[in-house]
Amino acid sequence: MTLGSRIAWDDTVLPFQLDASDIRGRVARLDGVLENVLKQHDYPALIEGLVAEMCLLTALIGETMKLQWKLSLQVRGSGGPVRLIATDYYGPTEDGQPGRIRAYAAYDKDTLDLNADAFEQIGKGYFAILIDQGEGTQPYQGITPLAGGSLSACAETYFAQSEQIPTRFSLTHGRSTLPGEGEHWRAGGVMLQHMPKASPLMHKDGPSGEDGLLAAEDILDDDEGENWRRANMLLDTVDALELIGPTVQPTDLLVRLFHEEQPRVYDPQPVTFGCTCSADRVRQSLSIYSAKDIKTMTTDEGIVTADCQFCGAHYEFQPETLGFEAVSSDGAE
Repeated sequence: MTLGSRIAWDDTVLPFQLDASDIRGRVARLDGVLENVLKQHDYPALIEGLVAEMCLLTALIGETMKLQWKLSLQVRGSGGPVRLIATDYYGPTEDGQPGRIRAYAAYDKDTLDLNADAFEQIGKGYFAILIDQGEGTQPYQGITPLAGGSLSACAETYFAQSEQIPTRFSLTHGRSTLPGEGEHWRAGGVMLQHMPKASPLMHKDGPSGEDGLLAAEDILDDDEGENWRRANMLLDTVDALELIGPTVQPTDLLVRLFHEEQPRVYDPQPVTFGCTCSADRVRQSLSIYSAKDIKTMTTDEGIVTADCQFCGAHYEFQPETLGFEAVSSDGAE
């Protein structure tokens, strides 16, 4: 296998369907996306790992976004040093174009325990998904408590609790070194979802998930539950190197895992790093403030500055050009 064929699936999401089980899914591989996301920041490895996992979840979930839709994932914590992990997925602007991902994390470096479990550093909090379909529409937002001991488990709980769609993730990430290349982050994973029903079954004994939340088994009947358990048992046999390694193509992986479930693949969706920040967007966000408010934001040097938390871009403005009392407009640096 040539190097070109080895890396052809990097930074792509491959949707598929298991015809024999009424289950759909996606396989994702991230390489350059993670490198571009993480090089914008100077995170310790523990935070980089959380951001990598969140980016992978975003790519897998975001593949369903229509043109120009925006998906945002957030994990907000309290009681731990990790306060926020935020990602955005921007649907392609045109057919055939890549989806764009950006991400950042906020944490207290003084209390962060680099030797502790990464997820435990978040503490209590919630997992949220927001979908923005564009101008003239009302954004959708769903929230569930953090549960399950990992970000992927939180996403599974979200889909069961908020969407009543049984969902399973098998993810891995880490730093990789290939011959002739430097060490860099890679991530790979599989997402399974049972096809949604008009009227999901509710288990007679009530929710079986952590803290009284719904789990996948609570919203499936006996036949569906058997199909779901079988697909999950097959997914349990996946090896981390099959998910993250550059030599196993996703199509081969699907045949190896699910050949008896009759897998059918669709067109892959490429993804890339992309930030939408701009001087105009910053100016618009400050347009609600008065000249008096803007004055409180002005530095001793007589300018207003703003930094993008996602990509690190730095902007500088003359204060009189900002707010709803602005008298002129200038270029930002």
